[in-house]
Amino acid sequence: MHRGVSLAFEGVHRSFRSATEGEVHALAGIDLAIEAGSFVALLGPSGCGKSTLLRLAAGLDRPERGRVERDGGDVAMVFQDAHLLPWRDVVENVALPLELLGRGDGRARAATALDRVGLGDALRRYPAELSGGMRMRASLARACVTDPQLLLLDEPFAALDELTRMALDDDLRRLWAETGLTVLFVTHSIAEAAYLAERVVVLSRRPARVVLDHAVALPAERSAALRADPAFARELGVLQEALRRGADLA
Repeated sequence: MHRGVSLAFEGVHRSFRSATEGEVHALAGIDLAIEAGSFVALLGPSGCGKSTLLRLAAGLDRPERGRVERDGGDVAMVFQDAHLLPWRDVVENVALPLELLGRGDGRARAATALDRVGLGDALRRYPAELSGGMRMRASLARACVTDPQLLLLDEPFAALDELTRMALDDDLRRLWAETGLTVLFVTHSIAEAAYLAERVVVLSRRPARVVLDHAVALPAERSAALRADPAFARELGVLQEALRRGADLA
């Protein structure tokens, strides 16, 4: 089992220009340390800067002030849209990152990655033949096929129905437990954040500041029954109150 990498945001500020809003201040002095191998959820209002933090973590953007430190390692991202190529079957879609890296074992590694997310019997299907949940599983397999040390997910399950979403939550948490990679997961769902993560970081409305950095007091082994547990309800209450506080910040 490989381990993930550590990640740190130190006094990070980020602004950008919008055609409709002019100068937008997205992040205001974010300080956040993420330990190697941890699962951290980012929770906050729409447009508060969660996706900006992911782009900075991936090295796709740079802060105006402050710095982002990552302890090496490969990075993979998963988005809300699976972005599968319709003319390639599932195994070919998942093998694509390995092809681009010039690795010759792409199909075999892609088949292994698909089996890990429960799509071992769908290798020859095309994206149009897959359900929304299956497409997202394929996207997750594609992200993990290169054995990244940091996995960044930007609301990947938001467009799915509740039952499919809960099943994918379990798949993702199992994948994290098996690989030991570092996961940074953006969501609008309080319940999803509490169920998935070891830590939940609640951000204020724009410009984003950390309202709460919370260690989730739930067992390491989680199942659907946990969602009905009073301890789970207490965690939801803590996160909901922090979101309210963040909404009140100017």
